[in-house]
Amino acid sequence: MNITHPESLIFWSVIVFVILFILLRKFAWKPILSAVKGREDSINNALAAAENAKKDMANLKADNEKLLKEARAEREAMLKEAREIKDKVIADAKEEAQQQADKMIKQAQETIEQEKQSALIELKNQVASLSIEIAEKVIKEELSNQDKQRKVVSDMLDDVTLN
Repeated sequence: MNITHPESLIFWSVIVFVILFILLRKFAWKPILSAVKGREDSINNALAAAENAKKDMANLKADNEKLLKEARAEREAMLKEAREIKDKVIADAKEEAQQQADKMIKQAQETIEQEKQSALIELKNQVASLSIEIAEKVIKEELSNQDKQRKVVSDMLDDVTLN
């Protein structure tokens, strides 16, 4: 074995390379390939997980938008209902106030009418009283003299016979 020749060096280099290749293939190639394959799988899994997370985030965002839209719609419905209730309460209060005012006006008109009737009755009574007093005084004055009494009786009898 003479290693000084270039042909033998090439020969031995090829032999060592083939042996090294066989040893590497037998002992190192499978673990290296499985490590690379494992790394590739973990990268693919990480990419898939990232894609799933992205989809989940999009779904969550859509759900959040939907919930927000529903909350806004519910708030608007509640505000509308509150406005309707407020308007109804105000309308009811106005109607009740109008009814109370009408009732008070009617009672006041009735009271005024009653007081007017009382005043008229009292005035009639006073006028009647005064009329009677005046008639008494006039009759006393007229009938104080006998000639005047006879004349009044005579005039009354003439009136009665004429009718």
